Amino acid sequence: METINGVPVTEELISQVVEEAERGYDIGQLRKRGRKPLGTGPARVVPVRVDDALLLAVDSRAKAENVSRSELIRAALRAYVA
Repeated sequence: METINGVPVTEELISQVVEEAERGYDIGQLRKRGRKPLGTGPARVVPVRVDDALLLAVDSRAKAENVSRSELIRAALRAYVA
């Protein structure tokens, strides 16, 4: 199941987001809701290929730690290169 910040994307969540979008947004508030910085500079997307077993293990660990897949991978990379 897909998640956003560890929250499962359900039909109910999609409906809530659609209703919010249809009501309109305050542009000033949208600018404040940007992504948090991940480090000292702009973040880059780095595609990495993994097999199904490794991806399942990553997702299971992320769920157990209540973090996103990306957060878990970043933490693992930081620990490895430290």
